[in-house]
Amino acid sequence: MATYNIAICEDEEAQAAYLKNLVTEWAGSRNLPTHILHFPNGESFLFRYEEDPSFDILLLDIEMGQVSGVELAKRIRTRNRQIQIVFVTGYTEYLAQGYDVEALHYLLKPVSPEKLSAVLDRAVERTATAGRSLILQQNHRTLRIPLAEIRYLEAQKNYTLIHAQETYSVKMPLCELERELDESFFKTGRSYLVNLRYVKYAERTEVCLKDGTLVPLSRGLYRQINQAIIAYFR
Repeated sequence: MATYNIAICEDEEAQAAYLKNLVTEWAGSRNLPTHILHFPNGESFLFRYEEDPSFDILLLDIEMGQVSGVELAKRIRTRNRQIQIVFVTGYTEYLAQGYDVEALHYLLKPVSPEKLSAVLDRAVERTATAGRSLILQQNHRTLRIPLAEIRYLEAQKNYTLIHAQETYSVKMPLCELERELDESFFKTGRSYLVNLRYVKYAERTEVCLKDGTLVPLSRGLYRQINQAIIAYFR
């Protein structure tokens, strides 16, 4: 069984010790091997992260020293979309920023054991699928496209365009590719699938992605996509 590397980035020693105790109890109850490290500020975490980026879960305070939790999360997300970030804070005004950096959840202090356990269970589930990729054939070459890098997919006759860091065209129907995706994807109509990680907002007839791309939204799906977003980032 794999060992889960969990970081607690918290500048209050008592709060850090409390969280570490809760995480240890949760791991014991699930029989999960864990390696838990505490960092008193964002700078110390970044220093360690540069040497070893293999963390699976980050419990992150927001109000800290020179590097805030939000700024730290933004830096991490530029290179790592797999790590599960959980904000743990006493402030509610950072909810929007948590969404921007694809935080798994936002826990308010004082954190209850039950709520933290539920969030850690989801983090483990997400970690299991975070590294998944599409393995496809294109022009006699094999493509490996991480799901976390795909912004949206677009059907064009017998082909599908996969918009990731690059745009790939594969001779495969969208419905067939859909079976290879995970819960982060939502079908906005017959011809489009969007990755909820990249959705900035949804309107009645279109979805705006974080890079400004507008994807058509079929009539009647406005409520469903908003429910999907809430469920995915709850």
